[in-house]
Amino acid sequence: MKIKGTTVRVSIIQIGLVIALTLILLAYVFLSEDYRTLLWAVPVLVMLLVIPTALNYMSQSQYDDLIPYYEAEAVSVRMAAIRPNDIGKIVRVEGVVERVLFKSLNRPQYHIADKSGLMSVKMFTTPKEDIKKDDVVEVLGQVIKRYVVVGDPVINAVLIRKKDKK
Repeated sequence: MKIKGTTVRVSIIQIGLVIALTLILLAYVFLSEDYRTLLWAVPVLVMLLVIPTALNYMSQSQYDDLIPYYEAEAVSVRMAAIRPNDIGKIVRVEGVVERVLFKSLNRPQYHIADKSGLMSVKMFTTPKEDIKKDDVVEVLGQVIKRYVVVGDPVINAVLIRKKDKK
């Protein structure tokens, strides 16, 4: 769905959770005949859809605002050239998507390879394009530690977009 030009996707897990809780709620209400439960349960179910969708919209909007800055500041690098002392550096990398993880959570992680090596690229929001295995992509992002304070360098992507295969 689009909100003010920003693509917002609802996670399949989120939809499944709301459907499961709705079925449980309906079973409870009809078996117990306690219809007053609907007064608090229906708004809770609506909020289970609205809050994550709103958070996704807000993060997408912030990423959209960062893209021009990242395009101007990014330094093109090869995967193998990224080292722990590059933490905080804004980079541009190009490569082939080898693996896609956590796509159903709207927080995808990609394993992207170029001729020099493989790098993990995390995105903390839904990407604008549907990126799949074997897509050739360009990534704009910042080098961060895999875990909050420790770990190998990974790229926190602000933008990941498909490129023409060459």
